[in-house]
Amino acid sequence: MTVISGPPYPVLDDNIALVQLPSLDLYEHGLRSIRPLQLLSRLERVEWFSKLTGGFAEPYTFGERVKQWFVGRVGEFDIVHDNQTIADGVLELQRRGVPLVTTIHHPITRDYRVALASEPRWYMRALIHRWHGFLRMQKRVAPQLHSVVTVSSASAADITEDFGVDPKAISVMHLGVDTTLFKPLNNHEREEHRLMTTASADAPLKGLATLLHAMAALLPSFPGLRLTLVGRPKPGGETEKLMHDLHLVDHIDCFKGISDEDMVRKYAQASIAVVPSLYEGFGLPAVEAMACGVPLVSTNGGALAEVVAEAGLVVSAGDAQALEAAIRRMFDDESLRAEYSARGLKRVEQHFSWDRCAERMEVYYRERLAQC
Repeated sequence: MTVISGPPYPVLDDNIALVQLPSLDLYEHGLRSIRPLQLLSRLERVEWFSKLTGGFAEPYTFGERVKQWFVGRVGEFDIVHDNQTIADGVLELQRRGVPLVTTIHHPITRDYRVALASEPRWYMRALIHRWHGFLRMQKRVAPQLHSVVTVSSASAADITEDFGVDPKAISVMHLGVDTTLFKPLNNHEREEHRLMTTASADAPLKGLATLLHAMAALLPSFPGLRLTLVGRPKPGGETEKLMHDLHLVDHIDCFKGISDEDMVRKYAQASIAVVPSLYEGFGLPAVEAMACGVPLVSTNGGALAEVVAEAGLVVSAGDAQALEAAIRRMFDDESLRAEYSARGLKRVEQHFSWDRCAERMEVYYRERLAQC
């Protein structure tokens, strides 16, 4: 296996080759990091000007660099798997006869619409529109792809609706977790009335505001209520302001950039895990929580109802009252928490281990190669 990546580069096992395709990496280094000679490159001019004007050119420029790298190398690989670049340059590989599989986790059109609906300021709406300009390319490329993999039936329907992909070209392959890592820790005691959620704190799509309103309603009944938030709000941002307005600051512990091992320990300390998202193409945090044996309360946003099924309490996305009621019900009933803990563990074992995912993907690869 060879992994082709732009920055930030992944950390891989020793037996996997990594091809690094450098870019300006302006989100890390800033606009002033560029040297004048770099602007002689068309792709670097595109990156720099796009960042200057609030755009996100990386899907396009990475696709072009991939296309250039593959010149003279097409015959070296049995199959190429694109992880949601959905770019003109990667589509060109399919045109050259390369067996191409593309994973589309979910169409980013969903994120775009939620972001617009959550932003009242016209100038911020203009920036949201500009940043999502890459969607025009993805909408053009996606219907031309022959083999699309997605992570849920809900995402498959959204990809057909938003990107115009033929349903016959789409196959559903659920994601998974490392069940040797994400598992119950029996030597840790769960803290009473501690919730845990993982969320990009300032992304409206993750529904953290809904959870904060639910917490505010729960606080009079559970004064010891605490939330472990994996994700740190931006200083002065809307989430931080809401935390202050609802008098929740002293009840929330924020963590960012923690290891998987730390994540598992924090799950072991929580009495309930909550996934309040308005939309998820899959919902990996829900699977991680179930794998750790934490009773789960989730919304039905996007694919979450499909992923969680009967292994958690599922409420309507964006409904703070319903979320409050479900959390309250879990807090008040120890036997219910034990029941959903067991259900979650069983569901992950049956459907969401990486071994099962890998077996399904191997079969899919072989089917695609047989058609070439």
